[in-house]
Amino acid sequence: MGRTNPTYRDRLDALEADWGPYRRSLRQHEQGPFDRLWEHARAHADASGMYNPADPMQTVLLSVCLEQERAIQTLTERVSSLEAD
Repeated sequence: MGRTNPTYRDRLDALEADWGPYRRSLRQHEQGPFDRLWEHARAHADASGMYNPADPMQTVLLSVCLEQERAIQTLTERVSSLEAD
């Protein structure tokens, strides 16, 4: 049997594990936000897998930026509606 290539999700899990020592060195109140960044990356794993970059960190960072942009948009719309009232 031949070797199988790891899936994007496998590569993402390995990359997150590589960042484990960094996470452990963060203060406890910073670990939750750090974990949420990886949740953003996992939320876009299907699209990232279709792109299948040589370096998965590219799509991790883009996924994080995308989720932060969505949050900014939601908050901006909420502020606008509160100001209109």
